[in-house]
Amino acid sequence: MSKTDIKTAPLKPAVFHILLALADSSTHGYAVMQAVREQSAGAVRISTGSFYRHLGALMRDGLVEEAAGPTLDDPRRGLYYRITPRGRTVLARERERLAALVAAVDALGRAPRRGRA
Repeated sequence: MSKTDIKTAPLKPAVFHILLALADSSTHGYAVMQAVREQSAGAVRISTGSFYRHLGALMRDGLVEEAAGPTLDDPRRGLYYRITPRGRTVLARERERLAALVAAVDALGRAPRRGRA
């Protein structure tokens, strides 16, 4: 995933859900993976390996960055991550794109069919 891809291409479901999971607060990787599973009702399956590959690409592209964890850091939790302002912009664009798709599908049901009375 390169910076130009993010501007023009739809986000992969896993990437969208990772950004969405980080939209409210910074958290550790395991919590992000759990949030992806919950948000997608299990439809987006993400293994530890694929999660960290996506996360690495998001960090290289400046959409996610490392963040300070809580002051009473749990050593089992590892690093914390947060969405960047650029990541919020990309997430908002994807939301708009998805909303436009839903609106287009909804409009299909309201449009009169050609050749039918």
